[in-house]
Amino acid sequence: MKYSNATNYALHTMVYLTIQQGEKLVGVQELADMQRLSPTYLSKILTKLAKAGLIESTPGAKGGYKISRTKHDISFLDVINAIEGETSLFDCTIHHEGCLIENVMRNAEENMKTELKSRLLVDIAKEAEAGMKKS
Repeated sequence: MKYSNATNYALHTMVYLTIQQGEKLVGVQELADMQRLSPTYLSKILTKLAKAGLIESTPGAKGGYKISRTKHDISFLDVINAIEGETSLFDCTIHHEGCLIENVMRNAEENMKTELKSRLLVDIAKEAEAGMKKS
């Protein structure tokens, strides 16, 4: 199982925006440069995050992006769902009642979702800020 690169970039973007929250709007170029990405590619990711209500954008020369919700309300799962969607990771190819394999896989997926929902971006942002201050 592997999440897409877009999810990786979205999580890094969201942590960065969480650190910047309240300070300023962050432009797409700054976000792209931080991750060594094309601004065009990152814009597609930002659009998905905005559609999910995680960020908002302000157009114009002094525009940019910022977190649109309280930073204590955004989990890893929120970001992953914004990029990957909320579909199941496993679908049994043999359709029959009470598939034991499907039950195990769905249980594991629910455990993973519970963990990702409990992990907030703000916690990672605090760790990242502490690391930056030590450097």
